[in-house]
Amino acid sequence: ELLSINNRGHIGGYFGSGAAGHPNTGYILRPPYGRAKYQRIMFPGSAQTRLTGLNNTGVQVGFSSASGRTRRIAGWYLENGQYHSVADNASSAVNELLGVNDRGVAVGFYTDARGLDHAFTYDIATKRFAAVTVPGASSVVAAGINNAGAVAGFCTGLTGRTEGFVLAPGGQLSVLRFPRASATRATGINDAGEVVGYYQLGPGTHGFTWTSARGFATVDGPGGAVSTAISGVNDAGDLVGYYTDRAGHTDGLLATPDG
Repeated sequence: ELLSINNRGHIGGYFGSGAAGHPNTGYILRPPYGRAKYQRIMFPGSAQTRLTGLNNTGVQVGFSSASGRTRRIAGWYLENGQYHSVADNASSAVNELLGVNDRGVAVGFYTDARGLDHAFTYDIATKRFAAVTVPGASSVVAAGINNAGAVAGFCTGLTGRTEGFVLAPGGQLSVLRFPRASATRATGINDAGEVVGYYQLGPGTHGFTWTSARGFATVDGPGGAVSTAISGVNDAGDLVGYYTDRAGHTDGLLATPDG
């Protein structure tokens, strides 16, 4: 799965199903893309690591789990060659970082004992957390943040349906519901306010882009993809994500704008 892309075309993601003998292994892929350009990223002492976000100043974020019976998931960031663990709620078994902007502000969530998700921002310089809330939502995940501080993510709304959202720095909320979809998830946002994600319609999932001016546009993987998710977007409009092909394999994808 390809999960993030910065303005230099550096891509972050992971491979591995997570099953025994096939652990999640994070990586960075740099252009020109090829087999020799993958650099593995593994949080020290972890059994499984995903790299979920990277900015333009060399900071990467993600989450990992250690070996053993507990399978506690902890967020982390990598800066100047040093790994740092991050947990907004130390008592929670799940803390994940999913995105980071050039100002060193990361976003993520933790899961409480009832199974509800709580979104937050984390300022790497000050080590301070701040809650990200959506009025009326029972569960909130913050998945991406741009340099203006706009946060994209998804939540469980009053109807019980999963909805995407964009929360502007001034507090203005945009709720994203793809027409007729049973679930809509926003996973990334660039500095132009272009949002990416995926939606559930019938048995399959489809990637999308969204802007306030033109609304939704569907993005599907090649070759009759069974399902598609778009996870990241840079300021050039390059998209990264992943899709399931007809053979049942999950493949990463990079899509660039025409012209």
